[in-house]
Amino acid sequence: MRKLAFPLVVIATLGLAGCSGMNNTQQKTLSGGAIGAGVGAAGTALTGGCVACGAALGGALGAGAGYIMGESENHD
Repeated sequence: MRKLAFPLVVIATLGLAGCSGMNNTQQKTLSGGAIGAGVGAAGTALTGGCVACGAALGGALGAGAGYIMGESENHD
């Protein structure tokens, strides 16, 4: 588990640090993707699945959810 924790922290930190200079939708899409990738990788690692597959799927779903949330806030 320690081998997985450090890369996840680094990826999440870089993903969230990259949000400067972006609009709200872009920030939510990027951070959602980074968080989703981390959660997907951790979830599949705990269940014994393919960590890369979990990270890819989690990242895609997280980015999609972040985009939808960012767009819905822009239209309110």
